[in-house]
Amino acid sequence: MKQLFAIFGNPVSHSKSPLMHNLAFQGLGVDACYTRYLLNDGKHLRKKFFDLGLKGINITVPHKEHAYEACDMLDSFAKKVGAVNTIVEKEGKLYGYNTDAPGFLRAISTFKDAKSVLFLGAGGTAQSTAVILKDAGYRVTVTNRSAGRLERFIEAGFETYTFDTFKPQAYDLIINMTSAGLEDNELPAPKEMLDPLILNSKACIDVIYGKETPFLSLAKTYGKPTKDGSDMLLYQGIIAFEYFTQHRFNSKEIEVYMKQAFIF
Repeated sequence: MKQLFAIFGNPVSHSKSPLMHNLAFQGLGVDACYTRYLLNDGKHLRKKFFDLGLKGINITVPHKEHAYEACDMLDSFAKKVGAVNTIVEKEGKLYGYNTDAPGFLRAISTFKDAKSVLFLGAGGTAQSTAVILKDAGYRVTVTNRSAGRLERFIEAGFETYTFDTFKPQAYDLIINMTSAGLEDNELPAPKEMLDPLILNSKACIDVIYGKETPFLSLAKTYGKPTKDGSDMLLYQGIIAFEYFTQHRFNSKEIEVYMKQAFIF
């Protein structure tokens, strides 16, 4: 019987995940299909999962904290970071994982000399990524428009600022963790704040993929190296696929097919 998988998010029409996973299912001979579902209210995530008869899902903005709450079981890393982006159903229970953070860690490993990182935004992706980068030896600072979302980071011992209290320093990597620029022409922070940060950075990264965001465009005017979220998407997708298929395939086998999604 064909297994069904999906990505839940809002917006979700831009997502490359269906193409990535379906190429891998087809290439590796797995009887499964992956689609997308526009979920308006994250509180309905669990009910919608079972109503649609799904075997597993990925979760994108803005539902990663709701995904965490929807799970019966959490792996140790998802529990530690409080955010889930991959859920698998096993015997009627929902098992939650986080593949964003290890995917991101691999994606930025190309910046060999980077030691300090500034996050613009404090959502679910930032939560998990901050922890794994800190554990890997990076100095992580988090800034956000409002103070509420910073509480978890403060409890975890991170240096945090709102845009109003921010004291500019030099950071190796400036990373947009918000959805600013995904469906609009917004910057993730005020331009007068970003200009000196970008000028003193080694590179700028955006978790949004498939387009040059206003943030990356601004970075290029300063001649800075940039990277969008494509590598992160690919690597987290490979790890998610391993969970979806009970680790029947290794990452190299999966990558061969998933990488083809970025040619289109």
